[in-house]
Amino acid sequence: MEFLQPDNLREAFEMRASHPGAAPICGGTDIMVELNFDHRRPEYVLDLTRVPELAEWSRENGGFRVGAGVSYTRIIEELGESLPGLAMASRTVGSPQIRNRGTVGGNLGTASPAGDGLPPLYASDAEVEVASLEGTRRIPVAEFITGPKRNALGDGELITAFHIPEADGPQQYSKIGTRNAMVIAVCAFGLALHPEKGKVGACIGSAAPTPVRTKEAEEFIEGVISESDLWQTRREISGSALRRFGDMVEMSAKPISDVRGTAAYRTRAVGVLARRTLSWAWDEYRGGSR
Repeated sequence: MEFLQPDNLREAFEMRASHPGAAPICGGTDIMVELNFDHRRPEYVLDLTRVPELAEWSRENGGFRVGAGVSYTRIIEELGESLPGLAMASRTVGSPQIRNRGTVGGNLGTASPAGDGLPPLYASDAEVEVASLEGTRRIPVAEFITGPKRNALGDGELITAFHIPEADGPQQYSKIGTRNAMVIAVCAFGLALHPEKGKVGACIGSAAPTPVRTKEAEEFIEGVISESDLWQTRREISGSALRRFGDMVEMSAKPISDVRGTAAYRTRAVGVLARRTLSWAWDEYRGGSR
């Protein structure tokens, strides 16, 4: 196994083009596990840690362009106030050492349904920026993740960044694991309120082959809020509406049973997470505490 180490993005694209089977690596928190257990043995590894452009983020048009090499720790410390849902998810990732190395770009590349950084991206309609020697394109995140550990990267392409709007309302993320810390999600849920648009974004994690936007549940709760004029009055959402929202989220889940949990448990648990996260976010919107 040979390591390729470009010093800039142009060199990275050239090496990617000349070694199409090379495995890109930045934080390495996923791929190194596969290598250590001999589950994967690529001929070439494309080490992107020296590429400075991937470690940059910037504001743009009411949102952010976040480089694929920006770590979870930096998202928490530098972008936590502007992207609270993504920061919440980042805090649940592994240990401090893992958060210092791991990246949301890695979540996108790995395309695991249990990727903690993915539900907040879905709930905020983020886009993935991919590029090669041929140019750059942006893909909605829901179209980029095509299946378990599969994505829409083309030949010669690398994930260079993701684009995400700044939070315009409360956001939440919650997950269930077999313990409280350093654990892969049994199931997870990300939620974002968009008061100015009258919209609610919601996404299930680790309970389907890919993260799943819960469109019917979103439309239901948007209708409840709009019909009762709750965006303006900021009154409570009724308990029956919260329960119905959770039930509809459960219907969107398509989990499997594995060593971390049964399909029935995941389905039930993700509905509970949906009710809780919506309740917490709405309390924050009303000016209360979580």
